[in-house]
Amino acid sequence: MRTTVKHHPKHLDNFKAQLLLWSQQFSDVVWLDSNNHNSTYSNYDAVLAADAFTAVKTDYFDAFERLKDYQKSTNDWIFGYLTYDLKNTIEPLESKNFDALAFADLYFFQPKKLFLFKDNTVEIKYLKMVDDEIDNDLIAIKNCKALNTKKALNPIKVKLRISKDDYFKKVTTMLTHIQRGDIYEANFCQEFYAEHCEINPLDTFQKLNKISKPPFATFLKTDDKFVLSASPERYIKKDGETVISQPIKGTAKRSADPIADLKLAEDLSNDEKERSENIMIVDLVRNDLSHTAQKGSVKVDELCKVYSFLQVHQMISTVSSKVKTDVNVVDVLKTTFPMGSMTGAPKISAMQIIEDLEATKRGIYSGSVGYFKPNGDFDFNVIIRSILYNATKKYVSYSVGSAITSKSEPLKEYEECLVKAKAMREVLEG
Repeated sequence: MRTTVKHHPKHLDNFKAQLLLWSQQFSDVVWLDSNNHNSTYSNYDAVLAADAFTAVKTDYFDAFERLKDYQKSTNDWIFGYLTYDLKNTIEPLESKNFDALAFADLYFFQPKKLFLFKDNTVEIKYLKMVDDEIDNDLIAIKNCKALNTKKALNPIKVKLRISKDDYFKKVTTMLTHIQRGDIYEANFCQEFYAEHCEINPLDTFQKLNKISKPPFATFLKTDDKFVLSASPERYIKKDGETVISQPIKGTAKRSADPIADLKLAEDLSNDEKERSENIMIVDLVRNDLSHTAQKGSVKVDELCKVYSFLQVHQMISTVSSKVKTDVNVVDVLKTTFPMGSMTGAPKISAMQIIEDLEATKRGIYSGSVGYFKPNGDFDFNVIIRSILYNATKKYVSYSVGSAITSKSEPLKEYEECLVKAKAMREVLEG
C-alpha cells in the first residue's frame, strides 16, 4: 500500500525546517516533534503527515464508532484529533459554552505523504498512487527557503474571557462543591483570546516551540484551522499489548539562577497539595485503564516524578496496563477519554461542574492530537500550552487551567495559570 524510502539528510535540523515549510501547500498537515527528549516510550523523534487521501470528520454523536469504522477500513496510518467535547458521546453531557474556533469534534485523515524521523534517518512512506513524486518532493524540500517571518497585520491585544474577580468567584464556587463532597478535584480553565487579527501560523509555532522545546510539540493544519502546541504531556500510547498514560499534575516556574531553580523543583516534588493532585489523577487513570486491561496488569511505573522543561517544572506519573486481546483499539481511547488530568475526580461530576463554571467551549483544547499505525498501535498527546487559530474568523485563542482541590487558594491557582500562559502570551504579544 505504501512505498518506503530511507533518506539520510546531511543537516537534520535544516531538513526538518524545510520539510515543515514545504508541507504548508497542503490543506491537511500534522507535525509532531519530540524536540530530542529521549524518552524510553517514544518510537520516533518527529513525524510529518500531509496531504489527505481519505478522511473522517464528525460531530460528537457516535464519533468513536465512526472512528472505529474508519480505522478498520483504511488499515493504514491515520492522523488527527479528538476534541474534549467527545465527552458528550461517552456520557450524557453537553457543551453549550461560547465557541469562536469551530473545530469539528473529531477529525482524522489518511496521509498520502508520511515522514518518520528516528536518529539520523528519515523513513519516507508514500501511498503507491504518489510514490513517483518522492524524488521531486525531496528536491522541492531541499529548495525551500527559510521562512520569511512577518509581524501580525494588526497589533495583537490579548483579552481575558473571565475577569480576575470572576475567576476568584468561580474557584470559590468550585471549592464549595468540593467541601460538599460533589467532587474531590476538578481542572478549571480560562481562555485568553484576540479578535480581528492575523498571524503566520508556522512562524508562530516555530517561535513557541523555540522557547518551550516540549516533548509533544504539535503543528496541526486542517484547512483554515490551526493548532500550534508546546504540549509537555502524553495522553496515552499503545505499543503491542502495552498501554501507558502519563498524566501531569503539579507545576512550578523556572528560575535563571541554578540554585533557586533546583530549590523550585525540590519544593514541587515535596509539595503536599501538588502530590495529592497528581495521586488523585493517577487513581482515576488506573480505573480508566482497567476497563480494557488484562486482570491485574494495571500498575504505576512512576509516581510524582518532577521533570524540567524550558518554561516550567512539571510533576508527571506513568501508569501502564496490558490490554485484553479482544479489545478494539479505539475502545482504549473511548474508555479513558477525556484524560483525567484535564477533568477531575469523580470524572463525570467534575465535567458537569466544569461546564457550568467555564465560559468557553474547550473544543480541541484539552483534547488530543495523535496517530494510529496500520497495526492499531497509537500515540496521542494532550493539547495544552497551545495557540489555536481560525484564519477565516481571524480569531486566536489559548487556554490554561489548574487543578482545584480542597487545599487550593484562588490567588495561587490564578498565578499558576499565568505561569502556564507566559510562553503563549510572549509569542503573540512579543
